[in-house]
Amino acid sequence: MEGKKTPLYEEHIRCGGKMVEFGGYILPVQYAAGVIKEHLAVRTACGLFDVSHMGEILVQGPDALKNLNHLLTNEFGGMKDGKARYSPMCMENGGTVDDLIVYKVKDDDYFVVVNAANKDKDFAWMSGHCYGDCRMTDVSASYGQIALQGPLAERILRKLAAEEDIPKGYYSALFARTVGGIKCMISRTGYTGEDGFEFYMAAEDAPIMWRKLLEAGEPEGLLPCGLGCRDTLRLEASMPLYGHELSEEISPIASGLGHFVKMQKEEFIGKEALAKELAEGSTHIRVGLKVTGKGIIREHQEVMDGEKQIGMTTSGTHCPYLGYPIAMAMLEPEYAKEGTQVEAIVRGRRVAAKVVKLPFFHR
Repeated sequence: MEGKKTPLYEEHIRCGGKMVEFGGYILPVQYAAGVIKEHLAVRTACGLFDVSHMGEILVQGPDALKNLNHLLTNEFGGMKDGKARYSPMCMENGGTVDDLIVYKVKDDDYFVVVNAANKDKDFAWMSGHCYGDCRMTDVSASYGQIALQGPLAERILRKLAAEEDIPKGYYSALFARTVGGIKCMISRTGYTGEDGFEFYMAAEDAPIMWRKLLEAGEPEGLLPCGLGCRDTLRLEASMPLYGHELSEEISPIASGLGHFVKMQKEEFIGKEALAKELAEGSTHIRVGLKVTGKGIIREHQEVMDGEKQIGMTTSGTHCPYLGYPIAMAMLEPEYAKEGTQVEAIVRGRRVAAKVVKLPFFHR
């Protein structure tokens, strides 16, 4: 199997992970419990994920803030130390390079987390647009990243971390703290729609951290979780995935992420194109679909109104917690109203669905 191994590769083998290639890495798609049990563990108890394939980039120097505001659609002025902020990163034409999270360590010092498959592309894009007194450093290889997600995440973390080392607010982080004696950054973030934490530690410390968290969480029903349920969880929570609900062809406006596009900023890459899209309207916009017919709708399936194609699905699955199939799709705006009846072409057969409000699941 081709692909790089994360620092936790041996732990996945030890835990019985079924390994696949994803984003250039070899990662577990599921463990012995299976995708459904892993998904339900995260919704009702807790799950543990290896997210060491994500990329980490340091943006530092007196002009670091200027560079972030130039590169990203969100606004990063006024951020307090230890806060995290999500943002799309656009091209001049308004298409999306990636979506990412920026942590403010302190003034002139930011820690940026980018998507695994896009890490090299993102770093090249960011470095290529870097100006003034600003340094950008790709530190991905030196970090391991583990996510602890679910309603019991804090209870489990309390067994291994001091009270002052646990971030209180969502999208906040604490730096140079310890969990089970291991030095790490702790952030209250995730990609599941649940409460939870993400830990960034030295790559060599990741296996010890993984084992300590599994041991502490075992009495609470913690399960190691793979890529399979990571995808069903984020879809149930209606979180966009790059290459699906965001891409070089899909802008943040079309994807329903307009509140992360701060048009009041003096300038940022893609501002002109996004202003035009806001004024004229997007040709397609992201919607949720609840399957009302028989079948499961997957990605890249045509969405129809009678004989007219009105859009394309971007993600779709049967959701274990909700108990029915759902999909997200990019539809022509006149069909995006809640309650609109549509059909998706699934292997030559029509499957009925209706447009519903996002998110499908809300904690």
